[in-house]
Amino acid sequence: MKALGRQILVEFYDCDADVINDVTMVEEILLTATRAAKASIISHNFHKFSPHGISGTVVIAESHVAIHTWPEYNYAAVDIFTCGETIDPWIIQEYIKEHFFSKNVSSMEMKRGMFKVGPGEELLFKPKNSGAVKILN
Repeated sequence: MKALGRQILVEFYDCDADVINDVTMVEEILLTATRAAKASIISHNFHKFSPHGISGTVVIAESHVAIHTWPEYNYAAVDIFTCGETIDPWIIQEYIKEHFFSKNVSSMEMKRGMFKVGPGEELLFKPKNSGAVKILN
């Protein structure tokens, strides 16, 4: 069995409330984290709720990174989904942990899109450098 992708569900506890309630900081941290993992950023969108909390996504050619924060609980939930073999989602998690000043992290990795393949066969992913994707940096 081979997987199309890996998904990490991460819970960041005991975060710095000021950081995870600042939409500009959260956006920059997630964008920088995805760049650190050498992911290809396609687009991103973040929203600040009143009086507190942020939701956002970074769409990457390899899938996505999504976040929801609860500053009143010093908590953030992050979904890191990467397809193929080129991106290490744990790099993204560690960058976010460090920059949210999270003292406690709970993570669970799942394999997504499990398929039986024959001996010597590989799953096909998106072609590299197809020119069909505009990369934002």
